Amino acid sequence: MEATQDQDNKALDGPILSTFLKYLLPSIIGMLAMSSASIVDGIFIGNYVGVTALAAVNLIIPILSVLFGVGLMLSIGGSVRGGKYLGEKNTAAASGIFSKTLIAVIGYAIVIIVLGLVFESSLFGLLGATDELIPLMSDYYRVIMPFLLAQLVTIVLYFFVRLDGFPSLAATALVMGSVVNMVLDYLFIGVFGWGLSGAAWATGLSQLLPLLTLLTYFLSRKRKLRFSLRQKNWSEVFKAAYNGLSEFINEISGGIIAFIFNLMLIHRAGVDGVAAITVLNYLLMIGFMIYFSISDTAQVMLSQNFGAQNTQRLKQFLAITFSMTSLLSMFFIAILLLFNESLIYLFVDAEGADKTVAIAIEFVYYVWPIFIFAGANMTISGYLTAIHLPFQSGVVSLCRSLIFPASLLVLLYVMFDDTRFVLALPIGEVLTFALALGFFIRHQPQRAIDDENAKKSDATAKQRLA
Repeated sequence: MEATQDQDNKALDGPILSTFLKYLLPSIIGMLAMSSASIVDGIFIGNYVGVTALAAVNLIIPILSVLFGVGLMLSIGGSVRGGKYLGEKNTAAASGIFSKTLIAVIGYAIVIIVLGLVFESSLFGLLGATDELIPLMSDYYRVIMPFLLAQLVTIVLYFFVRLDGFPSLAATALVMGSVVNMVLDYLFIGVFGWGLSGAAWATGLSQLLPLLTLLTYFLSRKRKLRFSLRQKNWSEVFKAAYNGLSEFINEISGGIIAFIFNLMLIHRAGVDGVAAITVLNYLLMIGFMIYFSISDTAQVMLSQNFGAQNTQRLKQFLAITFSMTSLLSMFFIAILLLFNESLIYLFVDAEGADKTVAIAIEFVYYVWPIFIFAGANMTISGYLTAIHLPFQSGVVSLCRSLIFPASLLVLLYVMFDDTRFVLALPIGEVLTFALALGFFIRHQPQRAIDDENAKKSDATAKQRLA
């Protein structure tokens, strides 16, 4: 059975474009479903609860970013390691890292849920929440936290199920969750008037269906990955997590940047400014999620071909990835510049939100150049992760998501007395691109494979000497 499965591994021997699209399209559908759920939340909150509620949700983002960052680091790092094992036709090792990653994430989720609820007030204080926002934040936070267990387990299963050749199942799970979230948002917020707690219940309950859907993977006879509680060599989880460092950095840095933005905007523009940046985040989310889908799909292809040492296919998959991100960048820029006002009014009630809308439009004209470089930066970071260069990938991610934007935010905040410090985001992307391009040139496919073989030869020689 295993031999047949290995022969049918399209990532290693299937047509390049059709194989890439087979994985990419379900991934985009799944990621859009995931992001659309958040966007629909924002639409209902902004129109039925108000811009103050939007600001309250945005203040919670730093907490959730940190918590999800660890889950993503374990999940993506584990799946990349598993992909290399599958490329080497070592299904036993791939099953081992799958099992250990899933167990580790479950344990982590239980701990953070308990700690997060116990230290709620302290966390809100650190986020700079005002007396006006704290009750709204609590309404959302206390409901959403217990559901993190289902959300984090879903993340693990999503990445490994896709890795094992079931991209449609993974996408279907996310789509089903998104549809349920939309229906529950309408009922809980629009009909029942439950406010932010209704949004939290809708999001939390809608996460149970994707989890149940992904669990059907264990019923398939065609799957390569097997789950077992009895595992050894738990240090491998930490090694795999290190390989997912860039994704952790992206998530936790996003939370830190959101925290900095919120403090600056509360001081310069009040609650309307925080609500405006929340709307902008929703507008940027779809583009970034599609970039992430492309990068993530490339990782599935690249990690396995890196393990199989197939230089030509590595180059071909990279060419497709860069071409797609470039075309999409032009599309996103056009949409953002031509239809920004109409898009913003989706998230706020037309009456009484003129200041929020005006600030959000101003932000759009500051940040649209992000899309010129963000896709390429995410692709290169994903490539470096796929070829097991977590340090280089982490440096790119750290500079892109934290060092450059944070430094520039502080600098521009001091230089300008208005909201032009938002320009820190596109400038940071430009600087990151220069850094990422240097890493990519240094670690192109053939050289990366040669370096990997040299490491193996050194390790073998040391074992013989020992």
